[in-house]
Amino acid sequence: EVLLVESGGGLVQPGGSLRLSCEASGFTFSSFWMYWVRQAPGKGLERVADISDGGTITYYEDSAKGRFTISRNNSKNTLYLQMNSLKLEDTGVYYCAIQCMGTNCTVRGQGTLVTVSS
Repeated sequence: EVLLVESGGGLVQPGGSLRLSCEASGFTFSSFWMYWVRQAPGKGLERVADISDGGTITYYEDSAKGRFTISRNNSKNTLYLQMNSLKLEDTGVYYCAIQCMGTNCTVRGQGTLVTVSS
């Protein structure tokens, strides 16, 4: 069974930082591109960042560029998202996922809530 478990969310003030983690199991993690997607309150899913199976290629949604960094540790089957300079509009539930076409992903975790508020 494919399992993705996110952690690291919480309440942070604007300008603050958080590091999200996603522990993966049930599949060969090092063979798959991985994704972070998010859902803001009352809005649809938005793809935030992608990383290649080997970790050498990354893509970011425009609002994440320069502030977020996606990375992975294939020896630990873990995906990360370092988020700096957080803004109010970054509030939402963040999911790690595999096999995404747009925001349609075959598997997502249960999500971790990020709340940016003063």
